[in-house]
Amino acid sequence: MESGRSDPSEGVDQTCIFCLIANDLDKETEILKKDKELMCFRDIYPAAPHHYLVIPIQHIESCHSLHGGHIGLIQRMAEMGKAVLREQGVTNMKDIRLGFHQPPYTSVDHLHLHVLAPSSQISQYMEYKFIPRSYRFLSDKYILDYLNKLPPPVQFSDGSVLSL
Repeated sequence: MESGRSDPSEGVDQTCIFCLIANDLDKETEILKKDKELMCFRDIYPAAPHHYLVIPIQHIESCHSLHGGHIGLIQRMAEMGKAVLREQGVTNMKDIRLGFHQPPYTSVDHLHLHVLAPSSQISQYMEYKFIPRSYRFLSDKYILDYLNKLPPPVQFSDGSVLSL
């Protein structure tokens, strides 16, 4: 993979495990699916028979860092998560759960979508972490609804973005 950098670790937050994974600097994590923008891998503490994480390769700290310009990103994260579920043999797409933890309930400060299936088999000991519509766990649909209500971000000529 050509990144345009002579050193693949250049410009990577060495303290963020997901940045290391996203930049191929963690050799232990098995990548299930990857494109130019996103990647998906197994959660190291699975709460269901299928528990995957979809992350953006670009570091975004959390769902609190999102703005209206991220709507497509969230949609593509959900699409990748569902595609991985299908590739892993999940056929009942009504028995899945997709969502984000919000601070202070995040374990890694890098945006990641939890993809769980079957949701009816989420471990009773971990279920409290994945209750839909709770303060702790926000579904992809909730995030998209919220982002759709925001005014569009303003992008400046230097590439910086102002979101309200």
